[in-house]
Amino acid sequence: MADAYAKLCRFAGMAISDYEMIQDGDRLLVGISGGVDSMMLMHVLTRLQQRAPINFQVFGIHINEGFEGLNHAPLRDYATAHNWNLKIIDTPIARLIKEKEAEGRPCALCSRLRRGFIHGYADEIGAKKLVLGHHRDDLCVSLLMGLFRGTGLKTMGPNVPGDGGTKRVIRPLCYAAKDLIESCADAFQFPDLGTCDYSDQLDESGDRAKLERLLKTLETEFPNIGKSMLHSMQDVRTAYLLDKHHLNLPHGGPPA
Repeated sequence: MADAYAKLCRFAGMAISDYEMIQDGDRLLVGISGGVDSMMLMHVLTRLQQRAPINFQVFGIHINEGFEGLNHAPLRDYATAHNWNLKIIDTPIARLIKEKEAEGRPCALCSRLRRGFIHGYADEIGAKKLVLGHHRDDLCVSLLMGLFRGTGLKTMGPNVPGDGGTKRVIRPLCYAAKDLIESCADAFQFPDLGTCDYSDQLDESGDRAKLERLLKTLETEFPNIGKSMLHSMQDVRTAYLLDKHHLNLPHGGPPA
């Protein structure tokens, strides 16, 4: 585990450096879902905070959506035991999903409402950077979602504007594979918070879950596919795509 954790911290440090994610004096707000990725992210950041040559503060936020299948008390106890500065905000999101009859696609409304609460707390504490636990596999799946759904060649950026440009959204685990994160998790004895009321539905029919399974299947035919896809996302060759905005056409426009 020690070697895996050191590797995970090294990947995070590289990503932070490559994409200029953290500067001296930053106040970071980490979104903690209670899942393995965001919990490991908090541990990685607190370790880097102790060793980095710059000073920055780390705050955590957890949104209690009000789902019956989740119990948030163990997370509060875990945060206290590890001296995390964690704010848990109780919200009516579960009720609003039903009131808006959004049970068919609950994630869209849930994520939008969560962002509002998170940005509100960030403003309250003066945090200009939101830190999310998305990893390399998440970036690969997002790329496939855009490709398959025709919404553009895009993914989750490592350091992008947020909240109308008033903040930055950073993803320090963007170089790390999900398997690496999970290999570190057992030693930290994370609490079990339960599951979202819609988790079975999303696992069965959600686009992201389907493409996560596809990525696993492709790994058997294309070893190191995640590493290869990451490299491709860092080597964008616009002249070999079809977006006219990036093409030097002979007459300044598309053919007649």
